[in-house]
Amino acid sequence: MSISKKRAKNLKSIADKNIDYSEIPELSKEFFENALLELPKEKKAISLRVDIDVLKWFKSQGENYQTRMNTILRAFMKSRKAS
Repeated sequence: MSISKKRAKNLKSIADKNIDYSEIPELSKEFFENALLELPKEKKAISLRVDIDVLKWFKSQGENYQTRMNTILRAFMKSRKAS
């Protein structure tokens, strides 16, 4: 899932020497040889009717609620494609 611009800015402000890397394994040369660049998909603005309680719940989960809704819809779509 993506992060907000505000969170990205906060992370960029942390000096490298203050980052705890102890739980993050170092990426090997093999990782980068097999890594694929995945660009963001194009988005389309739509008007969608959603039950008010569903919308309130997603909004209560914090920023980027629309991205989370899209992620859940994508997971549902993929599960139906697999069937």
